[in-house]
Amino acid sequence: MGLFAIPELNTRLGTLRAYHLTAIVFISSFLSAYDSGIAGGILTYQSFQDDFGFTAAHKSKVSSLTVGLEQLGSFIAALLFYPLTDRYGRKLCIIGSTALFVIGVIIQVIKTHSLAAWYVGHIVSGLGMGGQSVVIPMYSAEMTPKEIRGRCGSFYQWLYAWGVFLAYWVDYGVAQNPSISGTSREWQIPVALQLISGGILLIATLTLPESIRWLLTQNRTDDAWKAITWVRGGDTPKTHDEFTETQLGLQAERAEKENFSYHELLEPANRLRFIVGPVLFIFQNATGSSALAVFAPQYFKLIAGSDANRNMLLTGLFGAVKVIACTFFIWVLAERISRRMTLVSGSALMAICMLITALIVDYVPTQSASNIYNCSWGPLPWAYVPEIFPTRIRALGLAVSMLAHWASSFCFSFASPYMIQNVGANTFLIFMGFDILATIFCWFFVKETRGKNLEVAAGTEWEAAERSSSDISEKGAVLGPDGKKVQLVSVHENFHINTKQRS
Repeated sequence: MGLFAIPELNTRLGTLRAYHLTAIVFISSFLSAYDSGIAGGILTYQSFQDDFGFTAAHKSKVSSLTVGLEQLGSFIAALLFYPLTDRYGRKLCIIGSTALFVIGVIIQVIKTHSLAAWYVGHIVSGLGMGGQSVVIPMYSAEMTPKEIRGRCGSFYQWLYAWGVFLAYWVDYGVAQNPSISGTSREWQIPVALQLISGGILLIATLTLPESIRWLLTQNRTDDAWKAITWVRGGDTPKTHDEFTETQLGLQAERAEKENFSYHELLEPANRLRFIVGPVLFIFQNATGSSALAVFAPQYFKLIAGSDANRNMLLTGLFGAVKVIACTFFIWVLAERISRRMTLVSGSALMAICMLITALIVDYVPTQSASNIYNCSWGPLPWAYVPEIFPTRIRALGLAVSMLAHWASSFCFSFASPYMIQNVGANTFLIFMGFDILATIFCWFFVKETRGKNLEVAAGTEWEAAERSSSDISEKGAVLGPDGKKVQLVSVHENFHINTKQRS
């Protein structure tokens, strides 16, 4: 199989449309990354300090509040958007959350000379990012074919890496431009550039169909059929097969738990899902790579000395490494190797890199850990976590997972400037400890989902039987591609802990 060859998809048009859809919605990840990436540089500019009236002595406080309040807004939005995605649909929630982000950026870019206004702008854009983080991975998982679902879901981290990369070089570029450096434009230009990507996401989302699975849960079967034929590139037998399989999968979920009750969340399989999803995102932030992405200039000062220009250049090169590593994972590894073993090996190798960095911090940068992160823990949780929740609780599951993501991101981002200042190289030993815990957790608790129908990946398994055309009134039967009715025979839950080694 060639590097880019993906077998058994409906049509070449369907493949292109799956990538097209994913690339559009994951502009949100680019926005989130770019916003985080520019913060580390902007907050070091003397022009920013002069415009907002604070001194170098308060830099750690302003840095922590800028990043922390935005992530607090994201934390709140992750909770608020959960019921909205089920009620109003995925597409409308993407549009609404993106609009919030754009409004927040507009507040930030205005030179108010007020840190309070700057913080408010970050809270509002944080609300938008939090809403996007709940609905967009869910939408991507529900719309992309199982053969490339992991690859498409990993676009989240790929575009995140691009956002960080461009943010670093924009920061470096404005700082080196003599006509811009030292003026208000030095920080306003990087902030304002977010409006371009935000506008593209808003307009492009209008051209996309609603989620197939959400439409089916609303009994809008005709609209769901139109959506799947668009995204799969035509009305083909394989499209019919997938549509039938999706309908049966959703029926199986409903049959397994006819009337939803919150007591259902306490059942063993769901308890495990609500542990695995949030914990993976906590460990994603606890590896240290997320904090490094936000505060890269400060970390490189710790590692390589106090030359500001050299540290900004190292930061830009760090961003380039992230893009290369993440690109390699998406196009070479994503659909070829086990999700579980990628996470296990990734965290184990990062622990080794963090130990080496802590021991010889004056000489060795953390590029190796960044490479490993972007081939494992960077992209995979965004693809994996939406897969383990059934449709009926996917919105709630992702909301809880995003609460954990943003809460842990807030904690590590808020603490990082103080850790760098007070703990120094031992910061990397702390990250090493979390990497070891992540390795152990994934070995015992992560279930393989690669290449499975979304409902099967979530643990719902079923048997079905065909009915003749005379049984057209058979309750619960759906139409198969050959004109025969297909009906569920049995359903069972298959999401549990398996302590045996599995790849």
